[in-house]
Amino acid sequence: MNLAECYRILGLKSGASFDEIKASYRRLARQYHPDVNPGNRQAKEKFIELTEAYKFLLSETGSSEPALKTGQATAPGKAPVAPVAGDIRITRKQPPLQFTNLSPLEQQLKTNSYQQLQQLLKEQRFPRAIALIEGLARRLPQDSEVKQWQAIAYQRWGRQLIQERQLDKARIYLKKALRTDPHNRSLWAEVERDFRYMENLFK
Repeated sequence: MNLAECYRILGLKSGASFDEIKASYRRLARQYHPDVNPGNRQAKEKFIELTEAYKFLLSETGSSEPALKTGQATAPGKAPVAPVAGDIRITRKQPPLQFTNLSPLEQQLKTNSYQQLQQLLKEQRFPRAIALIEGLARRLPQDSEVKQWQAIAYQRWGRQLIQERQLDKARIYLKKALRTDPHNRSLWAEVERDFRYMENLFK
C-alpha cells in the first residue's frame, strides 16, 4: 500500500490535509462499519481497507490521532458507533523490545512471542492471543512490556465480546485489562470508551 493508493481508497486527492483525511475516513467508516452491515463480507473488507489506509496515512504524516472515536454522541434514533478494533495495538513501529535482566533464552522467547502475538491480534484470534501472553507473563512476571501486551490482549478481546453482545464477559476482560496495566493512560481511555459504548447499547 502506498500513499497515492491510500488517498484513492479514502476518496481524496493526494496531499489532502489531516482534517480532510479524518473527515473522509469517519464518513466512510460509518458507512461500511460491520455493525451497520451485519453479514456483509464486502462491507467488512471495505471497512478494513479504509482503516488500513487511514492508519498508513497517519503514520506517514506523523499523527497519532486514533482511528475512530467511539462513545460519541449520536443522532437521535441512530445506533452508537461501535469501537474500532485496533485503536490500542502493538505496531511494527514500536521501539525495540526491552530485554533488561533477561537471559538469551528468555530474550528469544519474548521476541518470538511478540511476533506471534502481533499476528494473532491482527487475525482477531483473541483467545489464542490471551493464552499465549498469559503463558509468557508467567515466565516473565516482572516484565512491564509483557504486562502491557497482556492488558492490550484483554482489552481487544473485551471489545470483540461487546460486538458479539456478550456484555458480562466483556466487562470481565476489560476490568482484567485495567488490573493488569493500571498505569497505562491510553488503555484507560480505550476501556472507558468501551464501557460508554456498552452503556449506549441500553439507551
